[in-house]
Amino acid sequence: MAIKYLKDLTLKGKRVMIRADFNVPYDGDMNITDDTRIRETIPTIQYCVEHQAAIIVVSHLGRPKGKYVPEMSLKPVSKRLSELMKREILFIEEEVGDAAAAALKSLKPGEVALMENIRFCAGEEKNDPELGKALASLADVFVNDAFAAAHRGHSSNDAITHYVKECAAGFLLENEIEYFKKAMDKPKRPLCAVIGGAKVSTKIDAMKNILTKVDYLLIGGGMAFTFLKAKGLPVGKSLLEEDLLDTAREIMAEAELKKVKLLLPVDTVAAQEFENDSPSSVVPVDEHPESMIGLDIGPETIKIFTQAITECKTVIWNGPLGAFEMPNFARGTLEVGRAIAASGAMSIIGGGDSVAAVNQAGLADKMSYISTGGGAFLELLEGKKLPAIVALDK
Repeated sequence: MAIKYLKDLTLKGKRVMIRADFNVPYDGDMNITDDTRIRETIPTIQYCVEHQAAIIVVSHLGRPKGKYVPEMSLKPVSKRLSELMKREILFIEEEVGDAAAAALKSLKPGEVALMENIRFCAGEEKNDPELGKALASLADVFVNDAFAAAHRGHSSNDAITHYVKECAAGFLLENEIEYFKKAMDKPKRPLCAVIGGAKVSTKIDAMKNILTKVDYLLIGGGMAFTFLKAKGLPVGKSLLEEDLLDTAREIMAEAELKKVKLLLPVDTVAAQEFENDSPSSVVPVDEHPESMIGLDIGPETIKIFTQAITECKTVIWNGPLGAFEMPNFARGTLEVGRAIAASGAMSIIGGGDSVAAVNQAGLADKMSYISTGGGAFLELLEGKKLPAIVALDK
């Protein structure tokens, strides 16, 4: 696609609207509990500041469904952005309209304003062209830096692009696009995909798509038991999607046809109950007790998965390999994370739980790239085109 990046633009003296993703978590007192997403967009904002643009930042927070919800105001974000950038951030207490336009009119080059939660506007999630036009009237240039929202075609990332002459991807979105290209379009081989998570149903399309691209497919997490059952193995009380047994067989047959090495667990850590302190033991997959639930991959599986990862030059990881939120069942996920970090391969991590596991293990700085978008990342794995990225294609 013919997408411009931020450095392709001349910004001096222009009004630049940046679509950010400041959808950060608040506690009950509206204090931000994780400011990662704010920090990640600062390089794009700072670049525009240094190039003497007047900057208007637009973001959503939560799902207010087109109505004003005080608990979803971006005012705390404005305060935190000001602290992080060590500069005043003008907060516009209106999403669009005459008052917002009047307040932004006085914005000078090098100054930054943050508008109120764009999802307070009823037209935002409907991709209303009139709202897109209203946003566009405030700026000369549109820069999208919100990858985590790129799989949604909304007014502030799609409709607006039809009414602004210059559109580009910010640094964060550029990284997401370029790293994914390196991993899936022209990867250094062998290419390995590690796919985990609870259910096959959420990853069917991703697995089918990547089977045409990868050399190894490693499957763990709750979804692995549907594959094991499809092979005629016992799974006890483990998570199982009975209606997807045929789908699992199709995926395994397709992998064999395409000569993809599809690896499933050979042993699991099984427990009596889905609880951290429930008595557990390591069991081979062909001896899984009827009364037990598989909650993690076992030590032999860790060895096999680690060996496969060490043989690869590119690794994509999406989804945990067990119930890693419980410390007693986190070993498989953390060990595979360590194997990826130590492999020397180009590694791309996507999905909230995988990212959380990487951070939990202190491995973030050892990964090549950590994606900021769960749903958007998964849709890229599925081979879909993301509306907000397609909208930048001029």
